[in-house]
Formats: sequence, structure tokens, C-alpha cells
Amino acid sequence: MALGDGDIAFAVDLFSDLGSVTIRKMFGGICLYQGGTVFALMSSEGRLYLKSTGDLALEMAGDGAEQFHNMPYWSMPDAALDDPSEACRLARQTLALLS
Repeated sequence: MALGDGDIAFAVDLFSDLGSVTIRKMFGGICLYQGGTVFALMSSEGRLYLKSTGDLALEMAGDGAEQFHNMPYWSMPDAALDDPSEACRLARQTLALLS
């Protein structure tokens, strides 16, 4: 199953406060980039994950996040999916770890 245009628009809109967010379609889902850095992905089922390691991954796991296969991506909390400010806060933490 591939993502629809509405799913992609939701993900881009959720992170719009980060500035220019671009996407690349991959394996029925998408990777989300900010400044050329992959910081999130949306699976073909429409679930959004942030790339997280170390303390941020532990924090997200402690909040009930699930890992995407064995990759360093953790599911976004439901509250962040409803709150772009919270989603962007988490994404900024992710981007800080990746820079």
C-alpha cells in the first residue's frame, strides 16, 4: 500500500515550522528531509517516525514509542501528531542529534 497525497501533505504540514521540508518517496512511504538531512519517515501504512538515538530514543520509548523494524526510527506520540509545535520540538531534537 502506498501513501496518498493527503498523508504526504499532512506530514509536510505538521513540520512546516521547521522551514523547508522536502520528501522522497521510498518503498511505498516517504522520507522527510530538512536541509538535506533525513529526520523522519512515514511508513506505507501512514505511521510517522522520527530518527532518534541515545537519550531521545530512550525518552520516546519510555513514552510508548515503537521502533520501526530494527532501524533508529521511533513512532511519533499521538499528542505530537495533533500538535505541530510538539512535533517540531521533537524534530528539532532529532535534527540536533544528527548535525
